[in-house]
Amino acid sequence: MLRKFKINIDGKEYLVEMEEIGGAPQSVVPAPMHAASAVVAPQPEAPTPVVGPTAGNAPGADAMTAPMPGKILKVLVNVGEKVTENQPLMILEAMKMENEVVAASAGTVTGIHVMTGEVVNAGDALITIG
Repeated sequence: MLRKFKINIDGKEYLVEMEEIGGAPQSVVPAPMHAASAVVAPQPEAPTPVVGPTAGNAPGADAMTAPMPGKILKVLVNVGEKVTENQPLMILEAMKMENEVVAASAGTVTGIHVMTGEVVNAGDALITIG
């Protein structure tokens, strides 16, 4: 997904385009919007992310994923529970805001891949509804 941001740094406005690729951090070099060019220091290479789920609870390909990075505050459903479309499933805290993760469709919860207090990245598997 390509996203565009306008950023002001020391009174200079920059237009930045970022593409999300698999939830891994990517380096982005801002393009100056004014005639003056800016010097951008090279960024260090990002560390390799650690894989979250273990083989015992590996999520299926159809698992709902985290819409943004954050911390799981509360899981509102249990495995085997029937849910309806748009029913809140869990609370995800991101940037000090509580966000409801809701069911994309009706069905039965067949797997929960996170625990309360766990930190997740965008795209990480959260819950499977069958």
